[in-house]
Amino acid sequence: MNSYSIEVENLTKKFGEFTAVDNISFKVAKGEIFGFLGANGAGKTTAMRMLTGLSKPTSGQGTVAGFNVIRDHEKIKTRIGYMSQKFSLYEDLTVRQNIRLFGGIYGLSNQEIREKSETILHDLRLSEVSSKLVAALPLGWKQRLAFAISMIHDPDIVFLDEPTGGVDPFVRRQFWEAIYEAAGHGRTIFVTTHYLDEAEYCDRVSIMVSGRIEALDTPTNLKKQFNASTMDNVFVKLVR
Repeated sequence: MNSYSIEVENLTKKFGEFTAVDNISFKVAKGEIFGFLGANGAGKTTAMRMLTGLSKPTSGQGTVAGFNVIRDHEKIKTRIGYMSQKFSLYEDLTVRQNIRLFGGIYGLSNQEIREKSETILHDLRLSEVSSKLVAALPLGWKQRLAFAISMIHDPDIVFLDEPTGGVDPFVRRQFWEAIYEAAGHGRTIFVTTHYLDEAEYCDRVSIMVSGRIEALDTPTNLKKQFNASTMDNVFVKLVR
C-alpha cells in the first residue's frame, strides 16, 4: 500500500497573469504532522484549497487519500476533515446539536451519530454542558470541539487552517496534545499556523514564499541548514 497520504508534483494555480501557487512538489507520509507555513499571500490557502478539492489546479498533478486532485475532488471531500481558521460551528445550537448536525452532513447513520456523540462528549469532558449553546463555551473548548467534529467521520487526513489562532498558550498546548493523539492513531495532520514556535511540534515543515516552497525538512534540520536557533529565525532568513 502507498505510504503517502498526500503526493503533489508541480502543482500550479494561476489567476489570470498572477501565479498564486508556483510549481510546488512534496509528499506527506501517513500519520505525519505536516506544517505548512508562510506569510499572508504566500499561497498557503490557495494550495490547501486545491488539496481539499475546493479549487482545480491550473497545471501539475497530485493525490490526496489516494484520489486525484483534478478528477476526484468530490471523493477527496469524503476522506478528509477540515477545520477553518474562523470558528466553524453553529453558536446558536447546543454542543450535542452541533455534533448531530455535522454527523448527518458527513453521512453517518443515527446509531453512529449517537455513538460518536457520546465518545466526543466523554473525551472532551463536555457531557455536563452538552445541552448548552456552543456560544457559552470558552474559545479553547470551542476549538477542541470543532477539531473533534472534523474527525467524526474517521477521515484519513485532517486539514487544520490556523487552528490555534486567538487562544492562550495553555490552550494551544492542549490542542496540540489532541493533534498528537489523532496522529498517533494513524491520521495525517496537515496544519497551517502563524505561530512559528508551533512548527517545532511538526514532524516536517514546508515554508512557502511568493507561491513557491523554499524550504522543506524537519524543524531540526531546517535550523541547522539556516544556522538558526529557532524556526522564527529560519523564517526571517527565508523571507528577506
